[in-house]
Amino acid sequence: MSVDLLNIARTGVQASQAQLGVTSNNIANANTEGYNRQVATQASTESQRYGNNFYGTGTYVSDVKRVYNEFAARELRIGQTSMSAAETSYDKLSELDQIYSQIGSMVPENLNNFFASINSVADLPTDIGMRSSSLSSAEQMANSINQMQSLLDGQTTQTNSQIESITTRINEISTELGSINLELMKSQGEDSQLLDKQDALILELSEYAQVNVIPLDTGAKSIMLGGSVMLVSGEVSMSIGTSIGDPYPNEPGLNASIGDKTLNVDPSKLGGQLGALFSFRDDTLLPASAELGQMALGIADTFNEMQSKGFDLNGDVGSNLFRDINDPLMALGRVGEYSTNTGTAAGVSVNIDDVGALSGGNYELSFTTADGYQLTDTQTGEKTTLTLTGSELTGGAGFSINIASGSMLDGDKFDIRPTAGAAASLKVVMTDPKGIAAAGPTLTTDASNSGNTAISLNSMDSTNAVFQSVNGSSITFELNTAAVPNTYEAFDSSGSSLGTGTISNNNINAFGMDFDITTSGTGGTADSFTFDLAFAEGNNNNAVAIAGLSNSKLMNNGTGTLTSVFENTKLDIGSQTKSAEVRVGSATAIYQQASDRVQSESGVNLDEEAANLLRFQQSYQAAARIMTTAQTIFDTLFSSVR
Repeated sequence: MSVDLLNIARTGVQASQAQLGVTSNNIANANTEGYNRQVATQASTESQRYGNNFYGTGTYVSDVKRVYNEFAARELRIGQTSMSAAETSYDKLSELDQIYSQIGSMVPENLNNFFASINSVADLPTDIGMRSSSLSSAEQMANSINQMQSLLDGQTTQTNSQIESITTRINEISTELGSINLELMKSQGEDSQLLDKQDALILELSEYAQVNVIPLDTGAKSIMLGGSVMLVSGEVSMSIGTSIGDPYPNEPGLNASIGDKTLNVDPSKLGGQLGALFSFRDDTLLPASAELGQMALGIADTFNEMQSKGFDLNGDVGSNLFRDINDPLMALGRVGEYSTNTGTAAGVSVNIDDVGALSGGNYELSFTTADGYQLTDTQTGEKTTLTLTGSELTGGAGFSINIASGSMLDGDKFDIRPTAGAAASLKVVMTDPKGIAAAGPTLTTDASNSGNTAISLNSMDSTNAVFQSVNGSSITFELNTAAVPNTYEAFDSSGSSLGTGTISNNNINAFGMDFDITTSGTGGTADSFTFDLAFAEGNNNNAVAIAGLSNSKLMNNGTGTLTSVFENTKLDIGSQTKSAEVRVGSATAIYQQASDRVQSESGVNLDEEAANLLRFQQSYQAAARIMTTAQTIFDTLFSSVR
């Protein structure tokens, strides 16, 4: 029995030593990120029979396990993904919000200053100094819009760089996880240190995208991103990368590849930082840029149109103040062609027909043999069927689409952005301050008119031969709005007829004069309107009309002013920023709750480990005491037989 005591003592010492080692390792790694505490499980050795009884022979450590709860770890990963996405969105939105609040405040301020300068020209229409100051205000306003677009472009570039950096890190993690899986398959998933490292990498991966973990019988784990991309399968790793944007190269997409096979990935289904960055770029930056372009088009079109309604200081019909809205430089980026198109349609372009009807949205133009030409609003999903007349597609909200050559085939698609490029290309093209058309024609209504008809001038065309002959005198239009169809006849200042015509869509565009007609009640048979085209230096009719447009609702089908387009974007970004801040608070609370649960189960509690250290120390000492007792018994036995 004394030999048995020594063996029992030996196993006790060894088991206690192992327990002390595990406890000490827990204490040493209490502050190690990603460490899961370990526990040693003890079991009794086989008992032996002595006579009619069985006696225990000691103990041993049967297993050392890491404390790990897969459900809690999964909840932590989900919380990490949501929190990372919320924080990324908030960081990007708050940065953009600051741009709009600080630098962006110059845009409406400079536009208001320009309107004020036009008002000063109206007060002193012949003052060259006032006119020069007004041109300077126009240039300052255009520059502020150019700068704002440049900042938005900078945000896009920065976001694309962040996306690329994240994909690089994901690939590094993917490679490491493949190597860890290979080692774990050798040990059948028993190496706690490797498992901790694996979980730490997976948790980091969940910052960048949603992660699904699939345990394998071999001890390895397969990793999926967003539920659709198999990033790691056993020891095989797939790489994530960015691809050239289609149809716009500066808007790269996302793909996954292994060997020579590549799969396009939908970023909206990934979540995490990647999903948030793509969402910020596509759902916030691009609409903000489109709406800034809408404002730029509105400014250029409004002032150029007003110029065409008046006379400059030289007595000529006003020329463009800003670059024309359909100038090739203003139209850059309006159309993007997908690489998957099989048709021969080339030179597809967008012509702005009515700035006031633009929504600031983006569209997808598609062609199928079944449905023809369909224009889909990418934000609302609303579809419009376009009509092809010759090479022109009509039916868009304020714009038409031209096909220079070739034709579309079934399945062809184009991305249509009517306001793209305008904010970056807005420019004052007038260099002579005398060119500001402050004077305007005087409209006289004949006293015998029915009173049910009114007209409003749209523009004057100085290149028209008839207009050139009457410019400096007058032109009279006699309207018959009671006839079907409505007709008109024009007369010069001497009463000689210039010609007749039919009124189409309540508009007359003839002899260099373009004006709209409004009829209420019963139309008149001979309502007469005279445009006095004689120029007078002190005339400020047109300048007064231009200055009065500052609060006119010219945009979004008559619902918004020029500045409201920008202010609405600013308010929308501020609202998104506030919502993102709220999401950060909620996501952080959920993540912290999940983290606390993981820590309560898998984390090291120093108080508990200290108690265990004391307990196993006492166990070790007691087992050692058994050895001393066994030695004493042997000594006594040997002494008794000498």
